[in-house]
Amino acid sequence: MTLRRMQPLPIRDVTIDDGFWGPRQALVRDTVIPYQWQAMNDEIRGAEPSRTVENFRIAAGESQDEYYGQVFQDSDLAKWLEAVGYALSVKRDEELERIADGVVDLLGRAQRPDGYLNTYFTVAKPGRKWTNLRDDHELYCAGHLIEAGVSYYEATGKRKALDIMTRYADHIVATFGTEPGQIRGYDGHPEIELALVRLYRATGDERYLKLSRFFVEERGRQPSFFDQEEAQRTEHRVARRQPDYFQAHLPVREQKTAEGHSVRALYLFSALTDLAAEYGDGELLETSRELWRNVTRKRMYITGGVGSNEYWESFTIDYDLPNDRAYAETCAAISLMFWASRLLQLEADGEYADVMERALYNGILSGMSLDGKRYFYVNPLEVWPEACRIREDLRSVATTRQAWFGCACCPPNIARLIASLGQYIYSYDEDGRQWFVHLYIGGEARQTIDNRRARLTQRSAYPWDGHIRLSVDTESPADFTIALRVPGWCRGAMCKVNGESVDLPRHKVKGYLRIRRIWTAGDEIELILPMAVEKVRANPKVRANAGKLALQRGPIVYCLEETDNGGGLHDIRIPDASEFAARFEEHLLEGVVVLRGDALRAKETPGEDDLYAMSPRPAEPAKVTAVPYYAWANREPGEMLVWLQEQRS
Repeated sequence: MTLRRMQPLPIRDVTIDDGFWGPRQALVRDTVIPYQWQAMNDEIRGAEPSRTVENFRIAAGESQDEYYGQVFQDSDLAKWLEAVGYALSVKRDEELERIADGVVDLLGRAQRPDGYLNTYFTVAKPGRKWTNLRDDHELYCAGHLIEAGVSYYEATGKRKALDIMTRYADHIVATFGTEPGQIRGYDGHPEIELALVRLYRATGDERYLKLSRFFVEERGRQPSFFDQEEAQRTEHRVARRQPDYFQAHLPVREQKTAEGHSVRALYLFSALTDLAAEYGDGELLETSRELWRNVTRKRMYITGGVGSNEYWESFTIDYDLPNDRAYAETCAAISLMFWASRLLQLEADGEYADVMERALYNGILSGMSLDGKRYFYVNPLEVWPEACRIREDLRSVATTRQAWFGCACCPPNIARLIASLGQYIYSYDEDGRQWFVHLYIGGEARQTIDNRRARLTQRSAYPWDGHIRLSVDTESPADFTIALRVPGWCRGAMCKVNGESVDLPRHKVKGYLRIRRIWTAGDEIELILPMAVEKVRANPKVRANAGKLALQRGPIVYCLEETDNGGGLHDIRIPDASEFAARFEEHLLEGVVVLRGDALRAKETPGEDDLYAMSPRPAEPAKVTAVPYYAWANREPGEMLVWLQEQRS
């Protein structure tokens, strides 16, 4: 079976020049990447120690210190190097490239003669490699290192990083499989599967693609590899986790619901989507679709966060989406965006781009402070600081972002996502005659159509304003389609080409307005996406949100903070007739649209302190101010609330 595929426009062919994302990409390049380099070298005062770089120096024989950190500490440096690759693809920086070249050299010196590269097993557990795949993240770290090698090679053209990682991949190919003497197993944390597909695409070596397929297809088969592996170990065993935690409870093709650790699950689902594309495997694609429907229609927060349970950072059951105990790890929202993008390349369905945008502007962006130096691992939708300090069930919820983490997977993950944002904006189909616009981010995109150079320039004040202008420039007239996403949140979209209206119902297919014509230099598209303030209600099966609403404008989900509204946010009620006014405030939170409207809240009666009463508490009118969820916790600490009580007439 052949699956029709699109290709994302490469980062090198996209320039972001945008009032919202341009400064954020610059922040990642100029502040976040250097800050994270300092953190991994233990140069940030007050931050949790990392010693990630030092571990590689120990493995290279250049230090006599002891290994420090998590078993997966290597992956922090790998994701950082991958982010550097993307940043250099956008803008060359001699000093940053010099530092990164030094990291690549260090990786080469730490690599074993057989190609193996993992500091935890080289330093802390010599002789124990590949003995605890379930718990020790060896292939997970290998995957991130491989992705870093590909990213750095594609950015700079320097082969050293890629050569180091192909030697490592060759070692893995020789180690795993069904041949005598090979390990017939897989890692407890999917990631190698994604990386091997990417390495195959960079090198053309089909062994890497085949090994990725082996890892995916082997997972969940009986007898259980993890049980067999554990029976052979003599060392102390970690707390027993159920097979579904590792997505190993069933063969992948038989899985219908998202189970277990959320990041592991979505990395796996991303990989099986990649494999469906490479092998034209319709059954595997339908598996991915069914899992997608379960995640996005029954197990996803309005912010695009997933994985509601602190216990094992996991999915639970359908519609179980508590707000104050929401785990919603930043990495999980990032992995949801990875998966959405892959499905989008196969189906050109706006549903995938809608979720990608929801996660990007809300559940991902909330994970980093506006200055790029503080991070959230967990992204709750309701915070009561006093309770968070003492309640066991809220122990994972932070009320302020942290400078670094002992488990620092999220900070470099955000860095690599924002640095690589250009590759998520546009796609083109295999014959080059359809050009898709998925995200509205200002700048320029370039590609070749019928051997003619073409350029698309996008200008807007998105996400605050839905008035978007696109200019077409071609060497000579060319017949092709420009497909513009009409977001699912938008009602009443309008479009004009050179001043003439386009019939949306006639030309809209699966969320995309497809405009085919002979395009010439100077053609202009005007797309208007009205951004009304929407009151969003959850499915009645979401118990945590019964009788509540959330505020959304365009792609942005809003919240209330104590600093704007005082304490007791839980008691605020929004009348169904209340209308909210939107206003851009340039000097607040680096420039945001703020929502203000009428509400009700309990009237304080002096001297009345009864815990319970037989009559309703009197209410009084109040004004409330809502700010974008992604920007909360950048001012004074305090309460925060996304879902508000609704007062119905």
